[in-house]
Amino acid sequence: MIEKINHKLPRAYIDIDKATKSSGFTMSSDVLTGSLLRTLAASKPAGLFLELGTGTGLSTSWILDGMDNKSSLVSIENDPVFLEIARNNLGLDDRLKLVLADGGEWVEQNASKKFDYIFADTWHGKYLLLDEVLAMLNRGGLYIIDDMLPQPNWPEGHQEKAIKLIEFLEARDDLRITKQVWATGIVLVVKK
Repeated sequence: MIEKINHKLPRAYIDIDKATKSSGFTMSSDVLTGSLLRTLAASKPAGLFLELGTGTGLSTSWILDGMDNKSSLVSIENDPVFLEIARNNLGLDDRLKLVLADGGEWVEQNASKKFDYIFADTWHGKYLLLDEVLAMLNRGGLYIIDDMLPQPNWPEGHQEKAIKLIEFLEARDDLRITKQVWATGIVLVVKK
């Protein structure tokens, strides 16, 4: 599929993808998710963006590609090897702040910050500290998660966690939710 849309990939994508494959990292978001992240990023001019779980920077490259020059992105990763791949390929973009930190500790230390767009691609902000991360979302802000359809790398019992997460989001009256049976299973949430 990448060959069919090469002309639409973010500039750094191919280099990051090669480094990602060499590193053994297997948890990257797919191209369809990336494309959606870019499109949604374009809907938040001068936006404040947060990515929990940089990985090697593939999703980060898509988000940056959709952001305007007045926007900023904070991206958190706890693995220095993977973060270095992102830093080597995206670190010169002054809209981006790459942070090496435990996601939970970072959320707790920055709970007062507000964002217009949060992509939660790790345990913290998705399955852990969800209330705290949703409190960081501005009114009208987007909260995006992927991998909500069963994945081959899910450990035993993970499907139940995903079901409970969706039920939790649906039970909140301050959110509007769209569940997409597309890509790896995307859930889009807007804070009312």
